[in-house]
Amino acid sequence: MSEIKVPAMGESITEGTVSRWMVKEGDTVNQGDVLLELETDKVNIEISAEESGVLEKIIRQEGETVEIGETIGTLSAGAGGGNAPAASEPATSESKPAPAPEAPVVPAAVAAPPEPSDSSKTASPSARKLARERGIELDQVQSKDPIGRVYQDDVKSHSNQPSTPAAPPAAKAPASTPSAPAAGGATFAKPVERQRMSRRRATIAKRLVEAQQTAAMLTTFNEVDMTAIMDVRKRRKDKFKEKHDINLGFMSFFTKAVVGALKKFPTINAEIDGEDVVLKKFYDIGIAVSAKEGLVVPVVRDADRLGFAEIERSIADLASKARSNTLALSDLQGGTFTITNGGTFGSLLSTPILNTPQVGILGMHKIQLRPVAIDAERMENRPMMYIALSYDHRIIDGSEAVRFLVTVKELLEDPESLLIEG
Repeated sequence: MSEIKVPAMGESITEGTVSRWMVKEGDTVNQGDVLLELETDKVNIEISAEESGVLEKIIRQEGETVEIGETIGTLSAGAGGGNAPAASEPATSESKPAPAPEAPVVPAAVAAPPEPSDSSKTASPSARKLARERGIELDQVQSKDPIGRVYQDDVKSHSNQPSTPAAPPAAKAPASTPSAPAAGGATFAKPVERQRMSRRRATIAKRLVEAQQTAAMLTTFNEVDMTAIMDVRKRRKDKFKEKHDINLGFMSFFTKAVVGALKKFPTINAEIDGEDVVLKKFYDIGIAVSAKEGLVVPVVRDADRLGFAEIERSIADLASKARSNTLALSDLQGGTFTITNGGTFGSLLSTPILNTPQVGILGMHKIQLRPVAIDAERMENRPMMYIALSYDHRIIDGSEAVRFLVTVKELLEDPESLLIEG
């Protein structure tokens, strides 16, 4: 027999949550088969069987928190799924007569509460225990979990409803009548839905609060005339796509502009370590991506050494991984500065929160036609974008932050300069 253990998953990850088991107790698995999915603060990890055999026991259930190195199940060596190695077909035919005797029991027995543990519904151990104590069938409990897992709160909510098995219709009539105390107000419970935070969502919440509590965060704003960039994209996008097999988007321009500005203001490409300022001589730019489980920030490595096509391809690959939940820990670690684009969702203006321990983050926003004064006598409608820099005022002065943002603006409004400054 071999133990299924939680593997080491990275320097900053010490625990995870069992997201879902792909197999059940008694199932036969081959070496390399995925046994379960583990949700961590940053990525979801699949744990595979190290040898072929039968899943003998699941020790930690879905929704439970586990630590690195902890045993979460056992696997017995061998190829058979039951007692007889070569009689898998008879075994299945023998297992089917078992439900047959239950068929007459169901109509004959009106109260059959002792069966909740046999339910096919996935539930936490505490939920199963409570269901047994209260004589509730788990199949009848409505889960509020998106995956369908039943938790203790679901069982409690179910037990608060009238549950007399003999005459449910008769029991409900008086239950709704006690609205007679309407003189005192409403006695009806208003519909709510309680959802458990995913581990990643909880971690995001925790870190955003920590960022606001630990950094002296301030935001400065400017606006960019996107006319020149849009003109370049319009003229070059077809040839660019034909040559590089990737679309020429806005992110490569912004990444190049940020790198150029960071070279002029190195403190914004730093982090605080105690009373030291660690100035980073490399440019790993985090690109915030909205995924199903929440915001993640995969990193474009050595962005200063990449061309426009390489940046666009890297961002496209990372975004695809984020949305398919296949990001590796190495994709998320070690960024020096972050860019987030709220404009994709229609945001006109916002104050992005620092991705600690970084000390700067640039927020992009929606491109909107606005009247702009060209000179003292002329006005034109121009495609304008507000940009925002949130920064840690502990090591970055306001003047430095403003000049950094002005540099980004100037580089974006003169796209050809990005080839020189980059």
